[in-house]
Amino acid sequence: MRQDQTALDRIKNWQSRIARTARTILTVLIPTAVLASCAFPPESELYQQSPDIPPYTQDSFAEYVAQTRDWVAEHRVFITDDHETELARNIPFELGRKTPNGDAPKRGVLFVHGLGASPWYFHDISAEMAKNGWLARSMLLPGHGTRPADLSIPGYADWTAAVAHQVKLLEREVDEVWLGGFSTGANLVTSYAARNPEISGLFLFSPGIEPGTNLLFLTPVIQHLWDWVDADPEDNAINYQSLSTKASVLYYRSVTDVEDALDDAPFDRPTLVSMSADDSVLDPLAILRRFETGFTHPASRFVWYDDTNAPSDDPRVKSLNSNLPDQQISNFSHLSALFSPNNPYYGTDGSFVFIENGQEEIERPDDRTKLWRSAWGYTEPGKYHGRLTWNPYFDALIATINDVTN
Repeated sequence: MRQDQTALDRIKNWQSRIARTARTILTVLIPTAVLASCAFPPESELYQQSPDIPPYTQDSFAEYVAQTRDWVAEHRVFITDDHETELARNIPFELGRKTPNGDAPKRGVLFVHGLGASPWYFHDISAEMAKNGWLARSMLLPGHGTRPADLSIPGYADWTAAVAHQVKLLEREVDEVWLGGFSTGANLVTSYAARNPEISGLFLFSPGIEPGTNLLFLTPVIQHLWDWVDADPEDNAINYQSLSTKASVLYYRSVTDVEDALDDAPFDRPTLVSMSADDSVLDPLAILRRFETGFTHPASRFVWYDDTNAPSDDPRVKSLNSNLPDQQISNFSHLSALFSPNNPYYGTDGSFVFIENGQEEIERPDDRTKLWRSAWGYTEPGKYHGRLTWNPYFDALIATINDVTN
């Protein structure tokens, strides 16, 4: 009996260690929510899967948008009462069918959003690039746009196949194709471009190439222990707040894939990388070092947001001050580079505020004007920080894109 009890204790200790390790990994992967792993999904339609994912191999981008819109409209669990606006921000789109001179564009860019996000993440950048003569498209990764549970349906092959197909569609329209991505999406486009030399260059925003943990390899095991990493009430119309463990495995697959692709040879085409030194999800310094040695084109640029200069002698690295007390900004977040201050949803006067930011001991102010902004989890005595969701240097970022592409 004593021997059996000792064995039971060992099993319990083993389970406890696994649980702590899992929570460590998944807390790093999902800093937007309070960790509450669930063995079974809650009784809510948000956590019940759709029958499948929408088709993504249509013969034209217009057909892809139309069919995806119909699918999302049918299966989405809406967060707001304005279904049309919410729908428009969760489906693929394109801008710039004609240049400002009325000509067909000769250059095009395909943007790929991050894990749990939406095509709307690239609305502001796409609009500016369209003004500059680009055909800009933003696609929807399978499993997104409807409900958090649907991220458990696609396999990694669905994501890579969807990206590859959209690249082929864009190549029919323009002479020169660039790819852009945010976080996990940056991994996907980098993997594709590294293996396809016809891609002209890359725009990478908070690329997920170097995660902020060395325990990511355990995620395929963790998916068998829990169904859900976090299951929070959904209040963000363009980003899932909840995440399944199967979805975290997709991110892991994107990391191993991009590492394999980049290890074969340096990437020798123009690349823009934009990164906050205070990114709570990734390892910014490791990404900077990879840029210095792995992205070798002289026109490439790395925009580093920090309150001190980037620790680099590479002349292609540009530092911008992220501590802007006159704007009540302490530092930059994982997602802030993408959005204009004028964005109607995430901008300075936008309708959504990431008020939950990993602070528990500071009283949340009722007056929004008293909020400070920062990366996830940043604290400072006497200040309550919401997430920074816009880029005070947005115009400078667009100028850097122009420099890289010219």
